[in-house]
Amino acid sequence: MTEYSDEDLEAARVLFARPATFVLGCAKIEQLPEPDLPEIAFAGRSNVGKSSLINGLVGMSKLARASNEPGRTREVNFFDLDGKMRLVDLPGYGWAKASKSTVRQFQNLGRDYLRGRVTLKRVYLLIDSRHGLKSVDTEALDALDLAAVSYQIVLTKADKIKAHERETVREATLKAVSKRPAAFPAVAVTSAEKGMGLPELRAEIMRTTGAEL
Repeated sequence: MTEYSDEDLEAARVLFARPATFVLGCAKIEQLPEPDLPEIAFAGRSNVGKSSLINGLVGMSKLARASNEPGRTREVNFFDLDGKMRLVDLPGYGWAKASKSTVRQFQNLGRDYLRGRVTLKRVYLLIDSRHGLKSVDTEALDALDLAAVSYQIVLTKADKIKAHERETVREATLKAVSKRPAAFPAVAVTSAEKGMGLPELRAEIMRTTGAEL
């Protein structure tokens, strides 16, 4: 587990308390904003809690909109954190209602972003801690390794399971990605609802992006 000083945690808290705003949603690679700020992106299954985690990090309830229908995030959505960095919400995967051609379109958009974004510092791949890594996540892991983008696994909804179960799934997840070339060698354990793990994740993001107050 990565350790952070009280100073690191406080600096990250202050950074993420700065104003955060929605910039735009891109359905095509040509619509992406200029790569002039460090970016970190969030990926994961369509019901894993990406919107809740983004909202939790910035302390806002409605910055990223959660949908009642999984799979509605079909654009690359950009959020600006006071001109210091951008948070990027990638299209969710694993939904059942979209057609194959539609799914392919969104997956290709995500892959194009991953391959060509020079300011992308890391992708945080969200996994539901109650279920751990599933076969549907393997394609995302493969795509991230192929793009050679640093990524870290973030377990979500960790308040829904017991402490010993959290540690078990964390260890199993870390072991599963340990041989993958682009995987960061730590697994974050979070709950957006309870705030669990968010201070440490903010500190890791600040360290990764080099963003300063």
